[in-house]
Amino acid sequence: MKSFLDFLTFPFRAFSLFEKDKWGLSSLASERFEYVRKEVKGYCLDVGCGRYNRFINEYLGGKGEGIDVYPYAGLSEDNIVKDITHFPFGDNSFDTVTFIANINHIPESLRDIELSQAYRCLKPGGNIVITMGSPLAEILVHKVVALHDRFFGTNYDVDSERGMDDEEEYYLTASEINARLRAAGFLKVKKKYFYSQWGLNSLYTARK
Repeated sequence: MKSFLDFLTFPFRAFSLFEKDKWGLSSLASERFEYVRKEVKGYCLDVGCGRYNRFINEYLGGKGEGIDVYPYAGLSEDNIVKDITHFPFGDNSFDTVTFIANINHIPESLRDIELSQAYRCLKPGGNIVITMGSPLAEILVHKVVALHDRFFGTNYDVDSERGMDDEEEYYLTASEINARLRAAGFLKVKKKYFYSQWGLNSLYTARK
């Protein structure tokens, strides 16, 4: 029943910008985390974990590690990685690696390197999970959130907080994600749509 209500109210949920579930509806963030959680197998590395390392702490019960390049609220020194060209973990350390709504924010010249690090850290047979919205949805959401923060003094937009690098983008195409995953050595690339978000968001999975 809740998933049906989420489907019907998707435009309202997209523009109301609430970060946690309320009024019997899922926030877009929690809904995205739930889609990804279903794909996670075992111990997880969440790359670009963001504020409070929410996915690992709230959705996986602490069963994993979260890393980021920016000291967002709620992150410790252990979460911060200064050199993203080498993840601070040994080979074959994780069962799953996730990039949740952020692979487009990896500078273009470093995307292949970072995906190769994800591959290195995965156990044989492990999987990678990437989420990415459609081009229209990603551009619209970024603009709406930034305007909301500017006019209402809120702090929803983590991209504005951190600042965007010249090599970052608002979205990546499906063809680029597929090509980069395969170039890093991943196999069996699949795309799954978030139907409760009218197919405007999706996730990509692949295996080592």
